[in-house]
Amino acid sequence: MAIRVQKYGGTSVADIDRINRVADRVGKAYDEGDKIVVVLSAMAGVTDSLIALARKASPIPDTRELDVLLATGEQTTAALLAMILTSRGYLAKSFLGFQAGIRTDKTSGKARILDIDGKNILNAIHAGYIAVVAGFQGADEDGDITTLGRGGSDTSAVAIASSLKADVCEIFTDVDGVYTTDPRICDKARKIKRITYEEMLEMAILGAKVLQIRSVEFAKKYNVPVHVRSSFNEEEGTMVVNETQDMESVVVSGITCDMNETRITLKNVPDQPGTSAKIFTPLAEAEICVDMIIQNTQSNGDTDLTFTVTKDDFAKAKAISEKVAKDIGASEVVTAE
Repeated sequence: MAIRVQKYGGTSVADIDRINRVADRVGKAYDEGDKIVVVLSAMAGVTDSLIALARKASPIPDTRELDVLLATGEQTTAALLAMILTSRGYLAKSFLGFQAGIRTDKTSGKARILDIDGKNILNAIHAGYIAVVAGFQGADEDGDITTLGRGGSDTSAVAIASSLKADVCEIFTDVDGVYTTDPRICDKARKIKRITYEEMLEMAILGAKVLQIRSVEFAKKYNVPVHVRSSFNEEEGTMVVNETQDMESVVVSGITCDMNETRITLKNVPDQPGTSAKIFTPLAEAEICVDMIIQNTQSNGDTDLTFTVTKDDFAKAKAISEKVAKDIGASEVVTAE
Protein backbone atom coordinates (compact mmCIF):
# COMPACT_ATOMS: atom_id res chain seq x y z
CA MET A 1 0.00 0.00 0.00
CA ALA A 2 1.24 3.45 -0.93
CA ILE A 3 1.42 6.31 1.53
CA ARG A 4 -0.08 9.44 0.03
CA VAL A 5 0.07 12.86 1.62
CA GLN A 6 -2.62 15.19 0.33
CA LYS A 7 -2.56 18.92 1.05
CA TYR A 8 -5.59 21.15 0.47
CA GLY A 9 -5.31 24.94 0.37
CA GLY A 10 -7.62 27.63 1.68
CA THR A 11 -9.85 27.88 -1.40
CA SER A 12 -10.27 24.09 -1.39
CA VAL A 13 -11.66 24.20 2.18
CA ALA A 14 -13.34 27.62 2.00
CA ASP A 15 -16.67 26.39 3.40
CA ILE A 16 -18.43 23.23 4.54
CA ASP A 17 -19.53 22.33 1.00
CA ARG A 18 -15.93 22.40 -0.20
CA ILE A 19 -14.71 20.48 2.83
CA ASN A 20 -17.31 17.83 1.94
CA ARG A 21 -15.83 17.69 -1.57
CA VAL A 22 -12.40 17.22 -0.05
CA ALA A 23 -13.86 14.38 2.01
CA ASP A 24 -15.14 12.80 -1.24
CA ARG A 25 -11.64 12.85 -2.73
CA VAL A 26 -9.95 11.66 0.46
CA GLY A 27 -12.45 8.82 0.89
CA LYS A 28 -11.92 7.72 -2.72
CA ALA A 29 -8.15 7.59 -2.23
CA TYR A 30 -8.59 5.60 0.99
CA ASP A 31 -11.00 3.17 -0.70
CA GLU A 32 -8.34 2.52 -3.35
CA GLY A 33 -6.25 0.95 -0.61
CA ASP A 34 -3.71 3.69 0.07
CA LYS A 35 -2.74 5.03 3.48
CA ILE A 36 -3.81 8.66 3.55
CA VAL A 37 -2.45 11.66 5.42
CA VAL A 38 -4.27 14.95 4.80
CA VAL A 39 -2.71 18.36 5.56
CA LEU A 40 -5.06 21.34 5.61
CA SER A 41 -4.82 25.10 5.40
CA ALA A 42 -7.27 27.42 7.12
CA MET A 43 -10.45 28.36 5.28
CA ALA A 44 -9.84 31.12 2.73
CA GLY A 45 -9.73 34.50 4.44
CA VAL A 46 -9.64 33.17 8.00
CA THR A 47 -5.94 33.90 8.64
CA ASP A 48 -6.37 37.50 7.47
CA SER A 49 -9.45 37.87 9.68
CA LEU A 50 -7.54 36.58 12.69
CA ILE A 51 -4.67 39.00 12.01
CA ALA A 52 -7.16 41.88 11.81
CA LEU A 53 -8.75 40.74 15.06
CA ALA A 54 -5.35 40.60 16.76
CA ARG A 55 -4.56 44.15 15.63
CA LYS A 56 -7.80 45.34 17.19
CA ALA A 57 -6.63 43.82 20.45
CA SER A 58 -3.12 45.27 20.10
CA PRO A 59 -1.56 47.46 17.36
CA ILE A 60 1.58 45.33 17.54
CA PRO A 61 0.46 41.90 18.79
CA ASP A 62 2.81 39.79 20.89
CA THR A 63 4.31 37.34 18.41
CA ARG A 64 3.96 34.28 20.63
CA GLU A 65 0.28 34.93 21.24
CA LEU A 66 -0.29 35.75 17.58
CA ASP A 67 1.04 32.30 16.66
CA VAL A 68 -1.37 30.71 19.15
CA LEU A 69 -4.25 32.63 17.59
CA LEU A 70 -3.36 32.03 13.92
CA ALA A 71 -2.88 28.29 14.46
CA THR A 72 -6.59 27.97 15.26
CA GLY A 73 -7.52 28.47 11.60
CA GLU A 74 -5.93 25.19 10.51
CA GLN A 75 -7.11 23.44 13.67
CA THR A 76 -10.69 24.26 12.72
CA THR A 77 -10.51 22.79 9.22
CA ALA A 78 -8.69 19.67 10.45
CA ALA A 79 -11.37 18.98 13.06
CA LEU A 80 -14.21 19.63 10.58
CA LEU A 81 -12.80 17.26 7.94
CA ALA A 82 -12.19 14.55 10.55
CA MET A 83 -15.80 14.94 11.74
CA ILE A 84 -17.16 14.61 8.20
CA LEU A 85 -15.06 11.54 7.44
CA THR A 86 -16.07 9.91 10.73
CA SER A 87 -19.75 10.59 10.01
CA ARG A 88 -19.30 8.72 6.72
CA GLY A 89 -17.98 5.63 8.47
CA TYR A 90 -14.23 6.16 8.04
CA LEU A 91 -11.72 6.04 10.85
CA ALA A 92 -10.30 9.55 10.99
CA LYS A 93 -8.27 11.45 13.55
CA SER A 94 -7.08 15.07 13.56
CA PHE A 95 -3.61 16.13 14.70
CA LEU A 96 -2.37 19.56 15.66
CA GLY A 97 1.19 20.41 14.68
CA PHE A 98 2.78 19.32 17.95
CA GLN A 99 0.71 16.10 17.98
CA ALA A 100 2.03 15.35 14.50
CA GLY A 101 5.56 15.66 15.90
CA ILE A 102 6.52 18.82 14.02
CA ARG A 103 9.38 20.48 15.94
CA THR A 104 10.49 23.96 14.92
CA ASP A 105 12.86 26.70 15.97
CA LYS A 106 11.63 29.62 18.08
CA THR A 107 11.06 32.16 15.29
CA SER A 108 7.46 33.25 15.77
CA GLY A 109 5.57 33.74 12.52
CA LYS A 110 8.35 32.31 10.35
CA ALA A 111 9.45 29.21 12.21
CA ARG A 112 11.58 26.66 10.39
CA ILE A 113 11.01 22.93 10.77
CA LEU A 114 13.90 21.23 12.53
CA ASP A 115 12.56 17.71 12.79
CA ILE A 116 9.41 15.60 12.49
CA ASP A 117 8.72 12.60 14.68
CA GLY A 118 6.10 10.86 12.59
CA LYS A 119 5.34 7.99 14.97
CA ASN A 120 1.86 9.25 15.94
CA ILE A 121 0.83 9.64 12.32
CA LEU A 122 2.35 6.28 11.33
CA ASN A 123 0.60 4.52 14.20
CA ALA A 124 -2.69 6.06 13.11
CA ILE A 125 -2.50 5.19 9.41
CA HIS A 126 -1.23 1.67 10.11
CA ALA A 127 -4.25 1.21 12.40
CA GLY A 128 -6.51 2.12 9.49
CA TYR A 129 -7.11 5.78 10.29
CA ILE A 130 -7.03 8.71 7.92
CA ALA A 131 -4.68 11.19 9.59
CA VAL A 132 -5.83 14.80 9.23
CA VAL A 133 -3.08 17.26 10.14
CA ALA A 134 -3.40 20.99 10.80
CA GLY A 135 -0.83 22.60 8.52
CA PHE A 136 1.14 25.81 9.00
CA GLN A 137 2.16 25.04 12.58
CA GLY A 138 4.46 23.16 14.92
CA ALA A 139 5.97 23.58 18.38
CA ASP A 140 9.39 24.65 19.60
CA GLU A 141 11.53 22.89 22.20
CA ASP A 142 9.61 24.60 25.01
CA GLY A 143 6.28 23.32 23.68
CA ASP A 144 5.16 26.76 22.48
CA ILE A 145 3.01 26.81 19.33
CA THR A 146 4.78 28.28 16.30
CA THR A 147 3.59 29.09 12.79
CA LEU A 148 5.55 28.65 9.57
CA GLY A 149 4.55 31.81 7.70
CA ARG A 150 2.46 32.34 4.59
CA GLY A 151 2.11 29.16 2.56
CA GLY A 152 3.41 27.14 5.49
CA SER A 153 0.92 24.32 4.97
CA ASP A 154 2.76 23.39 1.74
CA THR A 155 5.94 23.07 3.79
CA SER A 156 4.11 21.04 6.46
CA ALA A 157 2.84 18.60 3.83
CA VAL A 158 6.16 18.07 2.07
CA ALA A 159 8.04 17.74 5.37
CA ILE A 160 5.53 15.16 6.63
CA ALA A 161 5.76 13.28 3.32
CA SER A 162 9.54 13.22 3.72
CA SER A 163 9.42 11.95 7.31
CA LEU A 164 6.94 9.19 6.39
CA LYS A 165 8.84 8.29 3.19
CA ALA A 166 5.55 8.80 1.35
CA ASP A 167 5.23 7.73 -2.28
CA VAL A 168 3.86 11.13 -3.32
CA CYS A 169 2.81 14.47 -1.88
CA GLU A 170 -0.25 15.80 -3.69
CA ILE A 171 -0.77 19.56 -3.42
CA PHE A 172 -4.40 20.36 -4.24
CA THR A 173 -5.11 23.98 -5.04
CA ASP A 174 -7.40 26.16 -7.17
CA VAL A 175 -5.30 25.68 -10.31
CA ASP A 176 -4.71 22.41 -12.13
CA GLY A 177 -0.94 22.54 -12.27
CA VAL A 178 2.06 24.76 -12.91
CA TYR A 179 1.76 27.00 -15.98
CA THR A 180 4.38 28.67 -18.14
CA THR A 181 3.00 31.99 -16.88
CA ASP A 182 -0.06 33.23 -14.99
CA PRO A 183 -3.08 32.08 -17.08
CA ARG A 184 -5.11 34.94 -15.61
CA ILE A 185 -2.75 37.36 -17.34
CA CYS A 186 -1.82 35.46 -20.50
CA ASP A 187 -4.45 33.29 -22.21
CA LYS A 188 -1.70 31.45 -24.12
CA ALA A 189 -0.15 30.02 -20.95
CA ARG A 190 0.20 26.25 -21.08
CA LYS A 191 0.36 23.68 -18.32
CA ILE A 192 3.72 22.06 -17.67
CA LYS A 193 3.43 18.28 -17.21
CA ARG A 194 6.79 17.80 -15.48
CA ILE A 195 9.16 20.32 -13.98
CA THR A 196 12.38 19.93 -12.00
CA TYR A 197 12.81 21.01 -8.40
CA GLU A 198 15.34 23.60 -9.53
CA GLU A 199 12.98 25.13 -12.10
CA MET A 200 10.07 25.13 -9.66
CA LEU A 201 12.23 26.73 -6.96
CA GLU A 202 13.33 29.49 -9.33
CA MET A 203 9.74 30.16 -10.38
CA ALA A 204 8.59 30.22 -6.73
CA ILE A 205 11.37 32.64 -5.78
CA LEU A 206 10.38 34.94 -8.66
CA GLY A 207 6.72 35.07 -7.70
CA ALA A 208 4.87 31.93 -8.84
CA LYS A 209 2.29 31.24 -6.12
CA VAL A 210 1.57 27.58 -6.82
CA LEU A 211 4.09 26.25 -4.28
CA GLN A 212 5.73 27.94 -1.32
CA ILE A 213 9.51 28.33 -1.65
CA ARG A 214 10.44 26.36 1.47
CA SER A 215 8.24 23.44 0.43
CA VAL A 216 10.17 23.14 -2.86
CA GLU A 217 13.47 23.31 -0.98
CA PHE A 218 12.26 20.48 1.29
CA ALA A 219 11.08 18.40 -1.67
CA LYS A 220 14.40 18.82 -3.45
CA LYS A 221 16.50 18.07 -0.37
CA TYR A 222 14.61 14.88 0.47
CA ASN A 223 13.60 13.88 -3.07
CA VAL A 224 9.85 13.99 -2.42
CA PRO A 225 7.76 13.67 -5.63
CA VAL A 226 5.21 16.49 -5.60
CA HIS A 227 2.05 16.43 -7.71
CA VAL A 228 0.35 19.83 -8.08
CA ARG A 229 -3.34 19.31 -8.88
CA SER A 230 -6.70 21.04 -8.83
CA SER A 231 -9.14 20.14 -6.08
CA PHE A 232 -12.02 20.96 -8.43
CA ASN A 233 -11.45 18.37 -11.16
CA GLU A 234 -9.83 14.97 -11.74
CA GLU A 235 -7.26 16.07 -14.34
CA GLU A 236 -3.59 15.24 -13.98
CA GLY A 237 -1.55 18.21 -12.85
CA THR A 238 2.18 18.91 -12.79
CA MET A 239 4.80 16.57 -11.34
CA VAL A 240 7.74 18.25 -9.62
CA VAL A 241 10.65 15.80 -9.70
CA ASN A 242 14.39 15.39 -10.12
CA GLU A 243 15.68 16.08 -13.60
CA THR A 244 15.79 13.01 -15.83
CA GLN A 245 17.36 12.30 -19.20
CA ASP A 246 14.06 12.26 -21.09
CA MET A 247 12.74 15.58 -19.79
CA GLU A 248 12.20 18.19 -22.47
CA SER A 249 15.19 20.49 -22.63
CA VAL A 250 14.06 24.09 -22.86
CA VAL A 251 15.90 27.35 -22.27
CA VAL A 252 12.93 29.07 -20.54
CA SER A 253 10.47 27.09 -18.43
CA GLY A 254 8.15 29.90 -17.41
CA ILE A 255 7.61 33.58 -16.67
CA THR A 256 6.43 34.85 -13.31
CA CYS A 257 5.37 38.07 -11.63
CA ASP A 258 5.17 38.90 -7.94
CA MET A 259 2.57 41.37 -6.70
CA ASN A 260 3.65 40.93 -3.07
CA GLU A 261 6.89 42.93 -3.34
CA THR A 262 7.57 46.42 -2.00
CA ARG A 263 10.52 48.68 -2.77
CA ILE A 264 12.74 50.59 -0.36
CA THR A 265 15.44 53.03 -1.52
CA LEU A 266 18.17 54.63 0.57
CA LYS A 267 19.17 57.83 -1.23
CA ASN A 268 22.71 59.20 -1.41
CA VAL A 269 24.43 56.39 0.48
CA PRO A 270 28.10 57.36 1.09
CA ASP A 271 30.69 55.25 -0.74
CA GLN A 272 32.47 53.78 2.27
CA PRO A 273 33.74 50.25 3.06
CA GLY A 274 31.26 48.15 5.04
CA THR A 275 28.22 50.30 4.25
CA SER A 276 26.24 47.46 2.65
CA ALA A 277 26.80 45.28 5.70
CA LYS A 278 25.49 48.08 7.94
CA ILE A 279 22.31 48.19 5.84
CA PHE A 280 21.57 44.49 5.40
CA THR A 281 22.83 42.96 8.66
CA PRO A 282 20.04 44.53 10.78
CA LEU A 283 17.47 43.33 8.24
CA ALA A 284 18.85 39.79 8.40
CA GLU A 285 18.84 39.88 12.21
CA ALA A 286 15.15 40.83 12.04
CA GLU A 287 14.48 37.72 9.90
CA ILE A 288 13.62 39.89 6.88
CA CYS A 289 14.36 38.30 3.52
CA VAL A 290 15.66 40.79 0.95
CA ASP A 291 14.95 39.86 -2.66
CA MET A 292 16.31 42.12 -5.40
CA ILE A 293 19.09 44.66 -4.81
CA ILE A 294 19.91 47.48 -7.25
CA GLN A 295 22.62 50.15 -6.93
CA ASN A 296 22.74 53.37 -8.95
CA THR A 297 26.08 55.15 -8.51
CA GLN A 298 26.19 58.92 -8.98
CA SER A 299 29.05 61.02 -10.34
CA ASN A 300 30.07 62.12 -6.84
CA GLY A 301 30.46 58.52 -5.72
CA ASP A 302 27.29 58.37 -3.63
CA THR A 303 24.84 55.56 -4.35
CA ASP A 304 21.07 55.14 -4.37
CA LEU A 305 20.57 51.62 -3.01
CA THR A 306 17.22 49.95 -3.69
CA PHE A 307 15.99 46.58 -2.46
CA THR A 308 12.68 44.72 -2.28
CA VAL A 309 10.96 42.87 0.56
CA THR A 310 7.55 41.26 0.94
CA LYS A 311 4.57 43.38 1.93
CA ASP A 312 4.37 41.51 5.25
CA ASP A 313 7.90 42.70 6.11
CA PHE A 314 7.53 46.22 4.73
CA ALA A 315 6.73 48.15 7.92
CA LYS A 316 9.53 46.54 9.90
CA ALA A 317 12.04 46.89 7.03
CA LYS A 318 11.13 50.56 6.54
CA ALA A 319 11.64 51.33 10.24
CA ILE A 320 15.03 49.59 10.27
CA SER A 321 16.09 51.33 7.03
CA GLU A 322 15.20 54.75 8.39
CA LYS A 323 17.35 54.15 11.48
CA VAL A 324 20.24 52.80 9.40
CA ALA A 325 20.02 55.74 6.99
CA LYS A 326 20.65 58.18 9.85
CA ASP A 327 23.56 56.09 11.13
CA ILE A 328 25.36 55.90 7.76
CA GLY A 329 24.57 59.41 6.53
CA ALA A 330 22.12 58.61 3.74
CA SER A 331 19.89 61.56 2.84
CA GLU A 332 16.48 59.88 2.97
CA VAL A 333 14.47 56.67 2.62
CA VAL A 334 11.96 56.48 -0.25
CA THR A 335 9.43 53.64 -0.46
CA ALA A 336 6.93 52.28 -2.97
CA GLU A 337 4.30 49.83 -1.74
